[in-house]
Amino acid sequence: MSAYNFEADTGKILDIVIHSLYSNKEIFLRELISNSSDAIDKLRYLSVSDKKLSDLSAEFSISITADKKAKTLIITDNGVGMDEGELTQSLGTIARSGTKSFLEALGDKKAGDKKEGEGQDVSLIGQFGVGFYSAFMVADKVEVLTRKAGTNDAYLWSSDGRSGYSIEPSEKAEHGTIITLHLKKDAKEFLEQVRIGHVIKTYADHISYPVNFIDGEEVSQLNSGSALWTRPKSEISQEDYDAFFSDMGAGYGTPLLTLHNVSEGTVSFTNLLCIPQMRPYDLFDPARKPKVKLYINRVYITDDCDAFIPAWLRFVRGIVDTADIDLNVSRELLQHNKTLDRIGKAVVRRILTELKKMHDKKPEEYDGFWEQFGVVLKEGMYEDADNREKILPISRFHSSTSEGLTGLADYVSRMKDGQDVIYYLSADTITQAEMSPHLEGFKARGIEVLYLTDPVDEFWLPLVPEFEGKTFASITKGGVDIDKFEAEDDAKQDDEAPDVEALVAAMKGALGGSVADIRISKTLTDSPACLVADEGGMDIQMQRLMKAHDPNFQDQPRILEVNPRHELVQSLNQLVAKGTDGDVVTDASFMMFEQSLILEGKPPKDVAAFSQRMTRLMTRGLKI
Repeated sequence: MSAYNFEADTGKILDIVIHSLYSNKEIFLRELISNSSDAIDKLRYLSVSDKKLSDLSAEFSISITADKKAKTLIITDNGVGMDEGELTQSLGTIARSGTKSFLEALGDKKAGDKKEGEGQDVSLIGQFGVGFYSAFMVADKVEVLTRKAGTNDAYLWSSDGRSGYSIEPSEKAEHGTIITLHLKKDAKEFLEQVRIGHVIKTYADHISYPVNFIDGEEVSQLNSGSALWTRPKSEISQEDYDAFFSDMGAGYGTPLLTLHNVSEGTVSFTNLLCIPQMRPYDLFDPARKPKVKLYINRVYITDDCDAFIPAWLRFVRGIVDTADIDLNVSRELLQHNKTLDRIGKAVVRRILTELKKMHDKKPEEYDGFWEQFGVVLKEGMYEDADNREKILPISRFHSSTSEGLTGLADYVSRMKDGQDVIYYLSADTITQAEMSPHLEGFKARGIEVLYLTDPVDEFWLPLVPEFEGKTFASITKGGVDIDKFEAEDDAKQDDEAPDVEALVAAMKGALGGSVADIRISKTLTDSPACLVADEGGMDIQMQRLMKAHDPNFQDQPRILEVNPRHELVQSLNQLVAKGTDGDVVTDASFMMFEQSLILEGKPPKDVAAFSQRMTRLMTRGLKI
């Protein structure tokens, strides 16, 4: 037997591997099954050119045996196996390379701090064979019995992961490898078939070789052994795709859209993606985690990598499989992987292309999609500058004149002669928008207004300067001028509005700092007054968002616009001209201001004072 000592700091290295590079203990089984699959793949490849190996077993498989009495978990494969030199190279690399080389590859200057290795560039970590050492997350002793295909000699590698390892000659009838894990007390769960089956189903269901659980004479296959996405599309039925959709837990019923593509070029990958018909329950989970699973050579890697699929596509479910990324521990730190970044960008383009096709060719289906997922897709216009111009043309909106949803291109096609602005109204709901007094002048002139009712609208709009040369303008901000558009016949107003400047001055004195200013409205036709933001100020929606984020946020005073043609405004103006009933003018001024707040869904600041003013005005009005 040959004994080898680890470097003094190897225990610290293993601590980094176990606690920093892996997020959960069950990953060890993925690593070992992946290694077994790779060993079989290598033997199959070598057997093509080496006649000595061509007669070896074609019944390739991986087996798992749990011995509850001995507290051991055994993983066996009939792959290529290893000789003594390969054992040392593959499983003793940390010792041979030395701790300094390993830690330098991690970018860790402090070997004693396990957190130092987190988030660093570990693109070379596969050279150190660290994936195998994840076994020590659950085992206090690991034994590897192996015989290389085409040789007669077998060897046993053994280590406790702390003091060192040993290699000695042994006996093994078949080529391949047997790994025996002596489990720690807190890892007994991995002796249960149900637990093991769940891990295999999650991480290695689509390994090409059978992964069997052996219990005495009973053999149970834990994986499906066939990846749907690796089969030709001509051999896959819609029922197969629907079953995949269901197995992925993507949602109820059948998918709205299925994308199955094989890409070859600078990077090669296969995608099988589904878009549900209905929102998944966790669509608005604050974590906003994407749900597309990444596989490398049919081995599950992760479904939690926002550098791969952005959060604004988190409603997309399915897989992406590639052979262009190394299958080693660095898969845990994929945020800066350039190959994965290219694959991710290609997948996003493909998804947006398919959505554009649905938008153009199946508008009713697309509108159903938008009602479910549009609010999430619009997050991309705020977060993703590269794809903003692709999302904008397929965005849908409710508006003041169209039934159902409309697109920006359709809006532009219906614009008035001389109109160079896309008008919009921000509100909490469609109903609230339809009740807004700001619409009155636009409706009177037949000018369409888009309703923006999602909070994210306030964030992407400032980043989108125009659409087809038309800028966006909020109708709740000052400076909107629609006088050049004539009112329709039944709502046409006189060219000259009554002079109510005396009332405006009196209202300014009454309301004081409650408003930023009081102006004559150019858009109101039916309501006496409304509130608008200054041209560079915040809409009421943005103020609500700021308040939700910061309870101490103070609302900015807004501008009160009054309708000089309204009967109430003219009557108050006459009272001011007579110099009488100043208290009534003050009460009415506050009531118009507070009524404007209520129409925007915001209560009066002083409800008691509001009630008293309303009572006084009603009492005065009821006197005979």
